[in-house]
Amino acid sequence: MGRLFGTNGIRGIVGKDMTPELALGIGMAAGIHFGGTVAVGRDTRTSSKMLLDSLVSGLTATGISVIDTGIVPTPCLQYYVKTSKLAGGVIITASHNPPEYNGIKCVDSLGMECSSEDENHIEALYFERKFKLSGWDSLGNLRQADAIPRYIEDIVSRVDGEAISRRKPKVVLDCGNGAACFTAPDLLVRLGCELVTLNAQPDGRFPGRLPEPVPANIQELMRIVKETKADVGIAHDGDADRVIFVDDKGEYIFGDKSLALMAGDILAGRGGIVVTPVSSSSCLEEVVKSRHGEVHYTRVGSPIVARAMYKLGATFGGEENGGLIFPEHQFCRDGAMAAAKMLEILAHHREPLSGLIAGLPQYQLYKTSVPHPPGMRDAIMEQVRKRTAGLKVIAVDGVKVIHDDGWVMIRPSGTESIFRVFAEARDKEKAERLAREGAAMVRDIIGSLEAQANHSSSK
Repeated sequence: MGRLFGTNGIRGIVGKDMTPELALGIGMAAGIHFGGTVAVGRDTRTSSKMLLDSLVSGLTATGISVIDTGIVPTPCLQYYVKTSKLAGGVIITASHNPPEYNGIKCVDSLGMECSSEDENHIEALYFERKFKLSGWDSLGNLRQADAIPRYIEDIVSRVDGEAISRRKPKVVLDCGNGAACFTAPDLLVRLGCELVTLNAQPDGRFPGRLPEPVPANIQELMRIVKETKADVGIAHDGDADRVIFVDDKGEYIFGDKSLALMAGDILAGRGGIVVTPVSSSSCLEEVVKSRHGEVHYTRVGSPIVARAMYKLGATFGGEENGGLIFPEHQFCRDGAMAAAKMLEILAHHREPLSGLIAGLPQYQLYKTSVPHPPGMRDAIMEQVRKRTAGLKVIAVDGVKVIHDDGWVMIRPSGTESIFRVFAEARDKEKAERLAREGAAMVRDIIGSLEAQANHSSSK
């Protein structure tokens, strides 16, 4: 697999990249790294229990005691680690990836996803294979704990539950057969919603829909919201750390819109710092500035956003993919907290969700990607920088070229052998054109590099 940790933990195909041997080794490495009691959890994937058992064997072999929280959303495990003052946590999940994938994500004592320095240390221990194993009389023990009630209680305490209950919003909830099945229905009932559920049976084959809540995968949710005249639709990904909303007209709300709407509500009357990746929509910056706030841009990745928020004392933060971070609750993206906050916003406004979204600055975001040959990523990125030299560029993560009427961003993926190309403009056709031009440049660079390599090998 080369380097193990990507943008969000370790990911791979089960039986190929993601194996019991890998989980066992990571467990031993993580046990040495954390050096104290660790909480573990998993999502609903068919392979998660198998990988968790191997991980726990590795942890306890190093003398580390383990608390198994069972099937829980990733932010639920993170909240448990933080509030229980544990040394760290590990969750088995591949989040939004298809069912054949799984992953391992490590959490530090603050409940945040481990820093790159921590991940590098765990990875080095894994590859060096210098594990300090305990004897028969000093192995770590394993016990179970219910992490969910405390987590839900904290979310309920951080929103205006009385206002939500008075409004009694009609909600269609799509749990996606994932970890949200164990938390989201209970939370929404606690908040007084009239609830309709979809795919609320945990099933790691994801028979209802694929875990990624993109428009193509949640067509049923969109249809049912419209047919039942619901106030809002809520869709979670596999580990429920993200959420996507559907408005009262059955229209899909892209994550940049929900991010901007919540930022505006949270900053109203107090301002503050909002942290977001450089790939986020200009819509967010317009809204934040109108609330006398400030946007701080980071590289792409929720762990990077969360750590920047922690260091800056930020008021709010998140990504355009539906990953929203509420620092009063915890420094990680949390789909359940975001869902509760959206219900509070609806309870405090007479306007329907479609009207609130229509009132935001309107931009068109277009995304595409270009696959690249293994081992060529850095060379491609170097050529992108050379070809964009002299233009107005933000180089926080990849290259973001600023035009008078839009921008295009080119960056390598942290989890796949592709270059992601994002483009935004007021006009949809302009955004698509900018993205196509960016993707064409990447393909041209790949062709040139391959031709150079072929020419060198033929000499």
